[in-house]
Order: sequence, then C-alpha cells, then structure tokens
Amino acid sequence: MPRLLPLVAALVFSLGIVTSANAQTTSLPDMGSSAAELLSPEQEADYGAYTLYQLRNYGYVLDDPLLESWLQGMGHRLGAASDRPKQPFTFFLLKQRQINAFATFGGYIGVNAGLILTAQAEDEVAGVLAHEISHVTQRHILRSVERSKKDQLPILLGMLAIVVAAQQNKSNSSDDAIGAAVMGGQALIAQRQIDYTRASETEADRIGIQTLNRAQYRAGAMADFFERMATAGRGNSGGYQVPDYLRSHPVTTTRISEARERAARIENEPKPFETTAASQTNPLIPNQFNLVAGNAANSPIRQFEWARERLRALTASSPQDAVSEFKGLTTGVAATKLTDPQRYGYALALMQSGSPGASEAMLEELKTKYPDNLWVALAYAENANYAKNPAQSQLRFEALLKRYPQHVAVSLTYARILGEIGNADAGRRAQTVLRPLLANSADDPVFQKSFARASELAGDINRAAEAYAETAYLNGRPEDALKQLDGLLKKENLDYVQRARVEARMAAITPEVLEMRRQGVKPSEQPPDRT
Repeated sequence: MPRLLPLVAALVFSLGIVTSANAQTTSLPDMGSSAAELLSPEQEADYGAYTLYQLRNYGYVLDDPLLESWLQGMGHRLGAASDRPKQPFTFFLLKQRQINAFATFGGYIGVNAGLILTAQAEDEVAGVLAHEISHVTQRHILRSVERSKKDQLPILLGMLAIVVAAQQNKSNSSDDAIGAAVMGGQALIAQRQIDYTRASETEADRIGIQTLNRAQYRAGAMADFFERMATAGRGNSGGYQVPDYLRSHPVTTTRISEARERAARIENEPKPFETTAASQTNPLIPNQFNLVAGNAANSPIRQFEWARERLRALTASSPQDAVSEFKGLTTGVAATKLTDPQRYGYALALMQSGSPGASEAMLEELKTKYPDNLWVALAYAENANYAKNPAQSQLRFEALLKRYPQHVAVSLTYARILGEIGNADAGRRAQTVLRPLLANSADDPVFQKSFARASELAGDINRAAEAYAETAYLNGRPEDALKQLDGLLKKENLDYVQRARVEARMAAITPEVLEMRRQGVKPSEQPPDRT
C-alpha cells in the first residue's frame, strides 16, 4: 500500500484546483466546454489501456477468456445501442469481491467480481454497464478533469490509485477500522476531485436506461440493482465498510424512484430495433455483437448464472475455499439444493482443488443434460488434463475446436493445456491453434503468453522472446518489455522482418518508459512472464 500513496498525492496535486464544491454542482458543464481538447481520443485510449495494464501489474484483473467473452459480448451489445455506437469500449473483470464498477478514459470499463456475484440477473449487470457506458459517451470522465492543465500522467496515475485503493480495502474487522479510515480518508481526498456530479449521475441513469432498453434488456433492471445497493448501504451504515460502488454512485430513494418511473415510461415506447429498418452497426466490434434491426433472433443470449458460478469458483481465496463456499450453499439456514450452474461451479472448484474424479462425474451429468453448453464442455475437456489424462483432454479439445473453430476461449484454454503437456509436438499444435487469432489478439496478455509458451516448446525461441516481451508490456511492465526486446535485438539470427518488428515496437515503448522515469515511477520488480 505505501507505493500507492505517491500516486494518490499526484492526483491531489494535479487536480488541486477542482474543489469539492464542483463535485456537488447540480448543473452540467457547458456543452461547448474544452473538455475534448484536454486529451485527444488517441491519448484517452492510451491512458485507458495504461490503467488496465497497471491493474494487471498489481494482480487485480481476472483474465479468463470465457468470462471475458461473456462480459465483452454484453458490453459491446450495449455499446452498439448507445448514442455513440462507434465509440470503442473495453470491458474487463477484477478479482475483488467488493461491489464496484468504474469507467475511465478511452471507454475502458472495469467490473468487480463482487458486483456480478451480488446481482440476481444478467439485466442487472447490463444496467450497471449501461450506466458506465453513458459516463463515457457523455464525456463525464474528461469533464471531471477539464480544469486541470497540469501533467496528464499524474492524473492517470492518481485515478489508478483510487481504483487500486478500493480493491485493497477488504477489511471487515473492527481491529482494522483505523487503518481503513486512514485509507478511506486518503482515497476520499482524491476521489472528491474526480467524482461525477449529481447531474452527471442523473444523466448517466437516464441515457443508460435508454441504452438498456434499446439493447433489449429489461429497462427496470437498473433500478433493481440500485435498490439492492441501497439495502447493502443501510446494512453497513453502522460501520466503516460501505460498498465501494456507493462511494462514487450514491443511491437515494429519489434516484431509485426516478429510475423506475423512467424505465416504466420507456418500456411502453416502441423499440427502435423492432420498428425501424436502419441497423445500429458498430464497425469497431465483432459482427455478432452488433444490433440489427428487425432481427427477432437478436435478443441477448442469457449466460449470467453460468458466468456467475464460474466467477465464484475462480475468485475464491483458494480452490479449497471455493469448494467450501459451494458446500455452504447447501447447509445452514438458507440452505438450498444446488442449481445446475452452481453444480458447474462446484465441479470447477473440485477440479482445481485436486478432485478431478468427483468433478468428472458431475460434469458428465451436466454435459448429458446440456449438450450444447460451452461452459460445461470446456470444463469437461479441461478436467481430463487435471485427471492426468492429457491424451483424453486433447481428444475433447479437438472435438470442441471442430464445433467452435477459432473460438477465443476454446483456443486459449486448449493452448494452455498444450503448454502444460510441454513437449515439442504440443507446442507446434498450440501454435497452429493460436495463429488464426494473431490479428485480433495482440492486446490480450493471455494470448501473448500462450503463444510465447507454444513458440518456446516448438523451438522458435526468438518468436517466444518477442511474445514474452509483449506479455510483460500488457501486464504493466513496459521497462521490462523494453529490456527483453533490446536483448532480442542483439541476437544475430533475427530475420529482417522480425528485426524491423522489434525495432518498431521498441520505438513505440521507449517514450512511455522515459515519461514514467521522468515522473519517478519505478519499474516493477516482478520477473518476466515465463512459466
């Protein structure tokens, strides 16, 4: 935590001219403001990406291909239905179980695992995403720092520090109340500088509900989640621990009632995608996420319960704790029989805790009941490797690839299993599986690490070094990446194309490293991503 304090201070100093009175204003900034001149769209995208990379560096991001596919699908659907459908968005998950979500520069939107575990329906998660998307489309984030003309990197680092502080504040013990109060005070000083105005929150609610409805989610779901948050806030009112989402998104009875009234009105209006001939197409996102007018089959595919239980299994403190958590659902006062998605999550926990035999039986039953369920099929293929039967695992993955060719989650999970098998044939097969994803997965650290491992096993050491360097960069360690690329450049056996590629990448990373040094940001001491 001490390493975060300079980042918080950087934000306080760089945004010092923005007073807390600004955070309580009831009128929106003038639409002719110079907010758009503070940062270019390219700078916004770079700073948003930097925030994500640093959150990875701190170990907060959950890079799970299957969950990411689910979240990106929902988010892109909402983004395509927003009033700025060409705005690029990046949605990512954080491992922490506090209830929180946030938007930052460039359309980067983070969602804590705790928010999804608290929600009761996919539409509620979509409601939160729609709200955050509206903060981006209405440029609330940039407006909040408009009046600051100082160095822009400290602004970014300070915003990152707030997010990190929120992720680290896990304590519920009265013994830690003083420490939590100190942390809360430091965070609050900076948070007040960037909190959205009340008017911005109202605007994000209003536009978010419209987006939710246009994307064919239930418009009233946003109010449902607000009410759930209000209940959580009342439950914590006697102590210091308040859901982090309520710090930057205060929920009042008035706000809930206004959201319900707005949703009731809008649900009675004709849906544009059912009554117009024009399609709402975003060329920046995959076609399957675009909204096409008049397409009755375009309603959202609901996968929330399977995603939630996978998330529950993957974000427990340990696989054994995950097993205990699922067992706990069947005992005690609120005991219930596990639902099929919960049994799937339980099977994942068993698999990862060293009981693949018990997991196999459970997954066999689920696979028979849900033959077309990718969540179950992927776990079933993976479980064979946990059971130390790699040949069987490969057969199952090969069958999955035939059904889902070039599916990112299937390909990346299979490549990871092949990397664990660890021989040259497995490496070459992993390269073949991953190559079709090269064009669209350059910014995915899971892909880069998998491709590095595959190339390493296949004997292509130079290509492996290049991918490992990119993995370091995407995990928030640009100086480490630069050193690795510099070492690679000194090798005599680089061909002309790869040498040119490495030189170009070094030229792109060097200014960022120099700026970080100028700002006094020290490189991470973590080792390169070689496992």
